[in-house]
Parts: sequence; structure tokens; C-alpha cells
Amino acid sequence: MPTWLIVVIVVVAVAVLGAVIWLVSQEMQRKRLQQRFGPEYDRTVEESDNPRAAQRELAERERRHKELDIRPLSASARERYAREWAQVQEKFVDEPSTAVAEADHLLVALMGERGYPTEGYEQQLADLSVRHAKTLENYRAAHTTQQKSDGVSTEDLRDAMVRYRTVFEDLLTDGADDDRHDHHERRNGHERNGHDRDRTEQRDAETRDAETRDDDRHETAQNERQASAQPRTEWNGGR
Repeated sequence: MPTWLIVVIVVVAVAVLGAVIWLVSQEMQRKRLQQRFGPEYDRTVEESDNPRAAQRELAERERRHKELDIRPLSASARERYAREWAQVQEKFVDEPSTAVAEADHLLVALMGERGYPTEGYEQQLADLSVRHAKTLENYRAAHTTQQKSDGVSTEDLRDAMVRYRTVFEDLLTDGADDDRHDHHERRNGHERNGHDRDRTEQRDAETRDAETRDDDRHETAQNERQASAQPRTEWNGGR
């Protein structure tokens, strides 16, 4: 076989292998993004003329999200926000429109507390989509209702409140399980350390007892040897 033909075959094989690897990587990327973003993936692809461009946009959201300092709420902060939300819900009975507006503002405040930038609504959606894609559509619908100035029925406002609450609770509790897990691990660690110390002290005490018994046996044996080595004086009855 001519050398040039071998070279052509090798080049073609490498090109085909590279194309296969690229296609596989693209498919893996697509599945990963679909799993990560859920319905937000389909929405972004539908709004884009180019699926590849949509995937690049979602990947860019992930990159930006990694640079954010997203943090869970402390237990006291969660309780405070829960109380504030309860107050907003109570206000809905008499002032539904005002309550919906306050729900929107409280949700944005919660985003900021968690570490999400709050400079613009569209950016809020993009940032939240990485970790809260499942409840994001509720935020869109509620915000759209809240932005309407006239012609909003009480039923629509009630629906907006329910949707705000869904997103609010998602943000409120996200990370709480991690905190409880960390606390549980720290508590178990302290308990394990305490048990380890108890076992160590018990082993030390047992070792000291064993050494004491060995010393006693050694001393007893030594006394017996010394006693046996001394000359015996027999009593001859005065003879």
C-alpha cells in the first residue's frame, strides 16, 4: 500500500474520530443542561433561532452563577422572613393589590439576602434559573400580574400570591437541609470525639490495672524467692 494512501486513511480516521467525539460531547452537554434547567431549557431553545446559541447562553448562566456568593439563610433569618411573609399574606385580605406588590419586594429582598444580584428583573431570572428553574415560571407569571396597573381581578392577584409563595419558599428553604446536615455532622463529630475519649480513658485505666496486677504478682514472686533463699532454723526442742 502506498505511503500517501496510508496517510490519507489515517487523516480521515482521525477526522472521523474527532467528529464523533465532538458529537458525543455536544449530546452530553445538551442532556446535562436539560437536566439542570428543566423547562427553562426548552423555553430558552424555543426563544432562540439557534439551539447551540441557547446552550451557550445557559452555559454562560452557569458560569456566572459559580462566581456568585450564594449562601443559605441562617435559622434566625429564615424565621424573620417567614414572619414577614405571614404579615404580607394577612394584608391580602383587605389590600390584595398592595400585598402582591409587597410580596414582590420581599422576594427581591430575599434574593439579595441569599447573595443574588437584584439589579434587574431579567438578570434575576437568568441567575435564579440555574438553581431554581422548577419554580421560575411562577415568578414570571406573578411578576407579570404585579406589573399590571389596571384590570387585575382579585382571583388573578390571589393566583399571583400563590405563585410568589412558591418561589419564596423555594428560596427560603434552599440550603436549609445543608445547614441541618452540617449541624448533625458536627454534633455527631462531637459525640464521636467524646466516645473516643471515653474509650481511650477506659483503655488507659484497664492498662494501668493490668500493670498494677503484674507488679503485684512480680513483687509477690520476688518475696517468695527471697523467703525460700533464707536458711531455715529448725526448733529442736531445746536440745
